[in-house]
Amino acid sequence: MRILLDTCTFLWIVEDSPRLSQQARELFSDPGNEVLLSAVSAWEVIQKHVSGKLPLPDTPDRFITRHRKAHGLSPLALDEDAVLYLPRLPALHRDPFDRMLVCQAIAQGLSILTPDPLVSQYPIRVLW
Repeated sequence: MRILLDTCTFLWIVEDSPRLSQQARELFSDPGNEVLLSAVSAWEVIQKHVSGKLPLPDTPDRFITRHRKAHGLSPLALDEDAVLYLPRLPALHRDPFDRMLVCQAIAQGLSILTPDPLVSQYPIRVLW
């Protein structure tokens, strides 16, 4: 299975947060799954860090790259197909980062690993 991480899921994996569900831990750890971290999540982490909402122990570029590699995550670039899906996406969620992750999941046929109940209203497979 190909699984796209929501940004909060990535951050919770990094800190081994108790907020991760047992199923999320199993799916993320299963070597049979390809787990992806989107450039959109990197952008969101950087935005939150720069705005002071997300303190990090290192610069965002080092933090993201180090933890993506340490956890065996594949990078996912933002491509034109995903971006061009955005105008067709119903306005169910106001967060632009989550909306773009949904577009990527739709365009790439990915499941998304997120606790966000709003994301489950879109035509994608949501896991948690």
